Amino acid sequence: MDLRFSEEDAAFRAEARAWLEASVPQKPLRSGDTAEGFAEHVLWEKQLFAGGWSAVSWPKAYGGREASLVQWLIFEEEYYRAGAPARVTQNGIFLLAPTIFEFGTEEQKERILKPMAAAEHLWGQAWSEPGSGSDLASVQCTAVRVDGGWRLSGQKTWCTRGMFCDAIYGLFRTDPDADRPHRGLTYFMLSLTSPGVRCRGVERLDGDMSFAEIFLEDVFVPDTNVIGAVNKGWRVAMSTTSSERGLTLRSPGRFIATVTRLIALYRSRPGDPGLRDEIVQSWIKAQAYRWLSYNTVAQMNDGKSIGAQSSLSKVFWSELDIELHQTAMALLGPHAELEDGPDGRWMTDFMFSLAGTIYAGTNEIQRNVIAERVLGLPRK
Repeated sequence: MDLRFSEEDAAFRAEARAWLEASVPQKPLRSGDTAEGFAEHVLWEKQLFAGGWSAVSWPKAYGGREASLVQWLIFEEEYYRAGAPARVTQNGIFLLAPTIFEFGTEEQKERILKPMAAAEHLWGQAWSEPGSGSDLASVQCTAVRVDGGWRLSGQKTWCTRGMFCDAIYGLFRTDPDADRPHRGLTYFMLSLTSPGVRCRGVERLDGDMSFAEIFLEDVFVPDTNVIGAVNKGWRVAMSTTSSERGLTLRSPGRFIATVTRLIALYRSRPGDPGLRDEIVQSWIKAQAYRWLSYNTVAQMNDGKSIGAQSSLSKVFWSELDIELHQTAMALLGPHAELEDGPDGRWMTDFMFSLAGTIYAGTNEIQRNVIAERVLGLPRK
């Protein structure tokens, strides 16, 4: 891996920084997990698209600017450095889109990608079911073949921002007699406005209801909304989860920006001198994750697949996120419990960081994947 940035990369960084510094809202947007805040974030997403920054590494035909993956990481660093709003299009742009690029038809690319980049069509991820979470192969929602497509039935849950999205994607069981659980699954996309779809919000402790339970009763989905081959959806889904756990969902720029804020917090108040070493270690880990991500890009540029190695990244970034915010809580002491005021963001972000070891596959499951598929250890 060449650790030097090219002149083209430097120019790209300068252009991105200038645009972001001129464009990022001066006042923080309301939470994207509320209806009002989500609408504000969608307007920001449209502004990103108009500026050519919504999906920088995509082909221009789909709304991108054909930047390299290295430049995408550079943009992410500048995005978080500028304090830009959280991306409410992430389930589409960062998760579904890489899957469509790899497995989708040309018709699907033409139909789905540009409206996704433009925030005209917003996507939710519908993996989990009441009895199937990290054990994704155990999903029970069914899809039955009919003329021209499929009839989908069942229940999905924990669909992030499902109350505000236009469509979802997920796995459905198309062959209930398959000899192994991960076989006989097919990857579908479906509109939430289809007849037979009902969404119900899941209220969180903070009162927001962006999570959704989605009930499907004989919902028709055309064949054109199947990604990949029928009964081969597991392979397609693993491509999506590889993006989710590895490179795209949690870019290193997020953690570089957080540790920079943490250092500023330490310098702004007298604190426990013992926390100094923890902050130094946090800075080292954030930098390590940064260079791990650049190494991942180098492997991808050489034609290698991330595969199960994405589980290593997921465990690392999710636990680093908690460590960073626990240190901030220790620095703030009793003031950490105040959600209002200049330090309130730390408490909100701390509570969210705790979910990182659960979503995208629990870290317990990820450690099993690492043991078996990366290290080659035997099952018990």
